[in-house]
Amino acid sequence: MLDPRKLRLLRELAHRGTIAAVAEALTFTPSAVSQQLSALEREAGVPLLERTGRTVTLTPAAHLLVEHAQAVLEQLERAEAALRAVTEGPRGPLRIGAFPTAARTLLPPALAGLPPGLEPMVTEIDPADVSAALRAGELDVALIHEYDFVPPITDRSVETHALFSEAVFLTQRASLEEARDDPWILAKPGTLCHTMTIRACQAAGFEPRARHHLDDFDTVLAFAAAGQGVALVPELAARSPHPGVRLTPLPISRRTLIAFRRGYGGHPAVSAFHQVMAGMTVFQSS
Repeated sequence: MLDPRKLRLLRELAHRGTIAAVAEALTFTPSAVSQQLSALEREAGVPLLERTGRTVTLTPAAHLLVEHAQAVLEQLERAEAALRAVTEGPRGPLRIGAFPTAARTLLPPALAGLPPGLEPMVTEIDPADVSAALRAGELDVALIHEYDFVPPITDRSVETHALFSEAVFLTQRASLEEARDDPWILAKPGTLCHTMTIRACQAAGFEPRARHHLDDFDTVLAFAAAGQGVALVPELAARSPHPGVRLTPLPISRRTLIAFRRGYGGHPAVSAFHQVMAGMTVFQSS
């Protein structure tokens, strides 16, 4: 019989690409990961890895097994969640990931509404890194966002539920076309905010000329107020704009979602957090 723990390593290798990355994410040594994957090959009775020097690639049989591994691991998550729901209420540690704006504006009232037996532990994280953190067991649940112009960033191991939608605002100008020749305040490359801004400007027919790269929206608004450039800012971050900042809503939206490992939504702690977040009145739900 195939060992689910070894299947998990194979799934991570499919996502992360190297044995070293799998070892670092799951706190194993590379040799231990290699040994476990070799044992999985013996259990499966077919080659799963093609080794060329220090690199490995998955065989077609391995890719097929990864598809089934996802279903197996999802069922195990569901079984554990159901068992916890029967044997205990929402109590113990709850590891929550959140993007900075959500951590600052949404989580303080949400945490106050959790059952007293829960011990929330919050980590700021970019949504692009959430899937890997959930699969690795570093997080139990997370708040993520998605933008227009940017495809969803979660993988098949993660289940998401929409919480609310918000508008995106342009600072200091009435339209993107007016901001064509302005200096821009962009988020750091690799973030969803950066990608969204680049693609929104491209859709308007130009490439933004970046002057600053800043991730904190309060800082972005302060720079905009000081005449340091224009920027795109979501509504949640623009509720208390700096004096002198003009905000124009654009036909672009950002959606906030709750994310957890597929099959794990019935866990009492995750379910309690989900209920609190779904009950919050932030914007009109879409």
